[in-house]
Amino acid sequence: MASSSVVCLVFVLLQIAGIGSSQTPTVYILRVDSTSKPSVFPSHYHWYTAEFTEPTKILHVYDTAFHGFSALLTEAQAASALEHPAVLAVFPDRRRELHTTRSPQFIGLRNQEGLWSESDYGSDVIIGIFDTGIWPERRSFSDLNLGPVPERWRGICQTGAQFTRENCNRKIIGARFFSKGHEAGDGFAGVIGGINDTLEFKSPRDADGHGTHTASTAAGRYSFNASMEGFASGIAKGVAPKARLAVYKVCWRGAGCLDSDILAAFDAAVKDGVDVISISVGGGEGISSPYYLDPIAIGAYAAASRGIFVSSSAGNDGPNGMSVTNLAPWLTTVGAGTIDRNFPADVVLSDGRKFSGVSLYAGEPLNGKMYPLVYPGTSGMLSASLCMENSLDPNTIKGKIAICDRGSNPRVAKGLVVKKAGGIGMILANGISNGEGLVGDAQMIPSCSVGYRVGDEIKSYLASNPSATATINFGGTIIGVKPAPVVASFSARGPNGLNPQILKPDLIAPGVNILAAWTDAVGPTGLDSDTRRVEFNILSGTSMACPHVSGAAALLKSAHPDWSPAAIRSAMMTTASLVDNSLSPMWDESNQKPASPYDFGAGNLNLDLAMDPGLVYDLAEDDYANLLCSLGYSPKTIEVITHFPVHCPVRRKPLSENFNYPSITVSLPHNSTKKTFFRTVTNVGAEVNAIYQVRIEQPRGVNVNVNPRKLVFSEKVMKRRYSVSVYSESDNLWLGDSGAVFGSISWVDGKHVVRSPLLITQTDPL
Repeated sequence: MASSSVVCLVFVLLQIAGIGSSQTPTVYILRVDSTSKPSVFPSHYHWYTAEFTEPTKILHVYDTAFHGFSALLTEAQAASALEHPAVLAVFPDRRRELHTTRSPQFIGLRNQEGLWSESDYGSDVIIGIFDTGIWPERRSFSDLNLGPVPERWRGICQTGAQFTRENCNRKIIGARFFSKGHEAGDGFAGVIGGINDTLEFKSPRDADGHGTHTASTAAGRYSFNASMEGFASGIAKGVAPKARLAVYKVCWRGAGCLDSDILAAFDAAVKDGVDVISISVGGGEGISSPYYLDPIAIGAYAAASRGIFVSSSAGNDGPNGMSVTNLAPWLTTVGAGTIDRNFPADVVLSDGRKFSGVSLYAGEPLNGKMYPLVYPGTSGMLSASLCMENSLDPNTIKGKIAICDRGSNPRVAKGLVVKKAGGIGMILANGISNGEGLVGDAQMIPSCSVGYRVGDEIKSYLASNPSATATINFGGTIIGVKPAPVVASFSARGPNGLNPQILKPDLIAPGVNILAAWTDAVGPTGLDSDTRRVEFNILSGTSMACPHVSGAAALLKSAHPDWSPAAIRSAMMTTASLVDNSLSPMWDESNQKPASPYDFGAGNLNLDLAMDPGLVYDLAEDDYANLLCSLGYSPKTIEVITHFPVHCPVRRKPLSENFNYPSITVSLPHNSTKKTFFRTVTNVGAEVNAIYQVRIEQPRGVNVNVNPRKLVFSEKVMKRRYSVSVYSESDNLWLGDSGAVFGSISWVDGKHVVRSPLLITQTDPL
């Protein structure tokens, strides 16, 4: 795509977005070629305010992870800026959404052995958390017995509302907040152009809870006697308990996270000296922007190019296909799986039948007493079936257990609606899109979440027995659940909608019913009316899976300080597990069928093996540039991402399948039955003179040939290249519902199995 086409595309996007008018200023982000600054200006800020806008309109000036600025501009001013020869791109500020004790052991970590021991529990590795802030007083953030702050740290402890320098310590070594985009935008938390200080803190302090939860999941210290109102009791700890935390508050309670503020956080984190960035945030519209229009992708590229590992959540729009977000190949994109812990509850009907579900309700139980059942959806009103605010008639609900359909409003809000209407309890029934996937909630009334089939059975029973009654029994906490992991029904799925040759998500990690630290500003439901206060809370989402991988990266970085972000990701992916704890292939929770790489990527995180992967697939900046050339991006467009000029081959466009990614996706045109491409592996094992043999799992209807079939390494030869040729038995493969056939290529030496998932799809030629 030519650079002029980019300008046209961006202008079209501005018009489609409908943000502002020619007279109404709104926030735009401008990517500027920093080398074009005339020497007459002492700084880029002086240049921007002289040529583009007045000083009071500038919000952020970016000079590290991104070059340019964000400012309040009218649509006409934004369009005019695009005409400036130094401006590479302009895009409107976009709002992102948050993707919301036993999990460390479940991913292969053991006390005083293995990766925890080899990495000294992540000591001195710095994890930057981009989220809603932190509640620093929690035990999870104690600095007891930690050494001094690493000398390379260059960050600050920014003070503000109820947050002083004393709130930072040798554990929370830095904290910042970024609100200019929010304050200049369309307002949030009920205040236009400002922060409602009755709901939020204009400081790094966490008013939401999400940031405290993700920070302690990644790097929380040991906390004994931890639980959420008695559930999941035990020792709570993060994946990298000795890692240091740098907090970047970019998200605000009930208001999401704006790109302009996220970019400012990337800029600061790169300058501050973090080693890992964890960002459980993604697009909220189900649409992924091209990499050159995606500030998370652009900021993450700058971080990765400086050796910083960036972990991101895949999103919670599963099980729909092509729902995965955060697609850039320099990001590690994490889906969610279950762990072997559950919080069972049963719905018992008046005919004696018992149906299993889950619940985190910790209040007064029903003690077996039967109550009338009611399904508000029989009224024909969709809002009533969903138990939306002000949709329920108290005359119908009072004294009964209401059946509410999942969707539209938060699950915990439905319980509150039933409670306000006088209901005794709630059965929360999945819709067909959620299938059988269940997550627990700390509801304020006796409640049980059930799958789609069970919900249908209960509704059918009530329809034929209007006087039906029911009760709910609660089973506390059970561990050793089988099968686990299974792919969470909400976890976003592939294929990659932007670049199908790159498999996303990359892998899955624990993301269902995760216990971690919580803010003291709100109760466990996050609702204003929830007056309970807990030290720990149990949440589910790819937001919870992402910090598991962030903590894992900190451990691997500590154990292998010379590994690149790509090498760390490769170690996780090529050693990921494909089986559950009953040694059967992983299931998809939504349909109870075997899962595929579109669901789990390379598999479930297994740190026991990732510490010593044998071989890794490494990547350098030239590899990323060649990939972007293969996508048809022009040099100017690529420079928006890379910050340096790139010269794409004119005669022969690079083949995207040659990108040295740990997973392999091949797209065969319908008029072609063969494709050949290459990969390069680097020996990082203890055995320098290693010999690896290839093992191929052939996809159905496809022949795969690897050459050579043996890789011999030595002290002088640490890298080896091999070719993969894919032959289709016909030009019309039977791909099934998934649109792909699956196999794998593994390199084995008797100790290591270095496995790459292999996906074959077909496309119509242009």
